[in-house]
Amino acid sequence: MDPLELARWQFGITTVYHFLMVPLTIGLGVVLASMQTMWHITGHEQYLRMTKFFGKLFLINFIMGVATGLVQEFQFGMAWSEYSRFVGDVFGAPLAMEALIAFFMESVFLGIWIFGWGRVRPWIHLASLWAAAIGSMFSAYFILAANAWMQHPVGVEMVDGRPVLTDIWAVLTNNTLLVHFPHTVFGALAVAGGFLFGVAWYHLYRRRVQGIDSVDTDGKVMVGTTGSKASDETDYRVWRTSFRWGGWIALVAFLGTAFSGHAQAQLMIEQQPLKMAAAEAACHDGTAFSVFSFADLRNTDGATTCDDIVGVFEIPGLLSFLAYEDFTTPVDGVNTLIPEYQEKYGTHLPDDPMYGDRAGSEIDYLPVMEVTYWGFRLMITFGGMAALAAAIGLWLGRKGTVPTNKWLMRLALVQITFSFFANSAGWIFTEMGRQPFVVAPNPDPTGIDQVWMYTAAAVSPGVSGGEILFSLIALTLIYAVLLVVELWLLARYIRGGVPAGMPELLADEDNDDEERHDKDVLAFAY
Repeated sequence: MDPLELARWQFGITTVYHFLMVPLTIGLGVVLASMQTMWHITGHEQYLRMTKFFGKLFLINFIMGVATGLVQEFQFGMAWSEYSRFVGDVFGAPLAMEALIAFFMESVFLGIWIFGWGRVRPWIHLASLWAAAIGSMFSAYFILAANAWMQHPVGVEMVDGRPVLTDIWAVLTNNTLLVHFPHTVFGALAVAGGFLFGVAWYHLYRRRVQGIDSVDTDGKVMVGTTGSKASDETDYRVWRTSFRWGGWIALVAFLGTAFSGHAQAQLMIEQQPLKMAAAEAACHDGTAFSVFSFADLRNTDGATTCDDIVGVFEIPGLLSFLAYEDFTTPVDGVNTLIPEYQEKYGTHLPDDPMYGDRAGSEIDYLPVMEVTYWGFRLMITFGGMAALAAAIGLWLGRKGTVPTNKWLMRLALVQITFSFFANSAGWIFTEMGRQPFVVAPNPDPTGIDQVWMYTAAAVSPGVSGGEILFSLIALTLIYAVLLVVELWLLARYIRGGVPAGMPELLADEDNDDEERHDKDVLAFAY
């Protein structure tokens, strides 16, 4: 059992799972604060109900995100001690800021918001929610600062073979970070938009099939009521407003991810050209963008090289336009870049015990092409599908409600996953494309050119493959249980509708409601 490969799988599984919670927390936090702000400005009860309903879903997700995120930092010490030793002087600063500034803001002000309903002045209560939402943005910024440094080291000098931080401002204004951050935030807003849209569609659909709402001969909604506050006209406005907010947020966020992703790709061609070449399956220098290629694996025992790539459909000039904003400048391909990497960084790993069994072996600079190629395309495809679903949904719901078709309702719920998949695929592409480096070198001739670390040197030397396999299985099982718990909680509260977040709405209608409220594990929230 190879400790390095097992450690990589472990970090990948736990990180991708944790990142399912992160974008929803970041995106929904801002949307939630906007809902409560609208309630303060307009006084319309629909915004209060939206805030409390989606607020409870936000809290479930936030708690799960904290629980699963703690493991990420433990892993640096458990499985990646050599990596921690190498980058510790740099990594410690943004991670400390994340804990002491961002997480402090998130947790303290979120606590004020949770327990402050009716206990603190309204403007303080609203400000606390905005502070928590801004804290989550800071958290993303500091974590991305650490990650961006791994993609493009800045602000350090090498002392005794280790990078020593000399300019924290350079780390916090790394140009890689400045394009990462908006792309990540727009991705988070896309998740939040899709979530609102799907949940609202589900409840508008339920009102239709229960006969509460109907449509006239022109197809326009005729809002009904059962006399219960759980299904009155304000309840309709909650879902109608959430439906429109979700759809438009998803569309705007998609455009934001497209433009910020374009800037990110252009920078990546400068800083990690082999990653982008692998993402395009661009073996030779050229100008064409590969829409679809595949690898012939029959003669390579599963390994993909440029000799295996079969291009099916390419758009001439598009790759040059995306890279350099013209249609003729060729972009370097894998066959050009690998000799350059070999000349700069060597052809074999050093014969050093820190590399274990890989010491002295030949370096494969080409990232796993299947992962980078399809990860890049799945990110774009799922992001586009989420935006398309939002556009179609807004058009179908333009007259005030949604169709009674069950399959359309199910598709509306399925589309919630599209932005999650897009975010996960994007991160897999970003991280896998950096291989074989855990800290990528800086090819900028004006930058620091001696800071890099091979992933083979980063794993903990004292940890055996069996130990990492045990923790891999244990964490995977624990995370699987947590996933089931989160989905069950979210489904339960979504099905419950607004009264799940505001049980007091039905207090006068159901004498048992107070008893049910006491049994609600999240009743502390309000």
